[in-house]
Amino acid sequence: MASSLTTLAITYSPVNNGSRGFRKSVNASKGRCCIKAMRIEKSLEELYNVKVERKVPPERLAELGVSKWSVWKTGKSRLPWDWQVDQLVYVEEGEVRVVPEGSKRFMQFVAGDLVRYPKWFEADLWFNGPYQERYSFRAYGDDH
Repeated sequence: MASSLTTLAITYSPVNNGSRGFRKSVNASKGRCCIKAMRIEKSLEELYNVKVERKVPPERLAELGVSKWSVWKTGKSRLPWDWQVDQLVYVEEGEVRVVPEGSKRFMQFVAGDLVRYPKWFEADLWFNGPYQERYSFRAYGDDH
């Protein structure tokens, strides 16, 4: 089951109070706090190694031979899915929300997006209406 990874970034800023030392202020309302913690969440694409190119130009599509790929269509639906191999998908029409297994967050891909799903990735796919994609199964290490 996947979980969200977070990184804690801590910065330290000395406050010059006229002495040679540094001081830590506990009165944050005056903006004098010296240590700040910030929560940084990674994107789902980064967490699950899903690669996306937005608004892919025709030259890139021609280079990949997208027009020769298989076509898949659906209407409004929800599908549980798992990828047995790496798959490259070009969204031609509509949009899909991809909810990784165990996550409450989602990725959204729309017409014009080129998405690479990694082998063994599991997610629920949500389609709001007509959807069409072209897809190609990829060999391990094939970065096209």
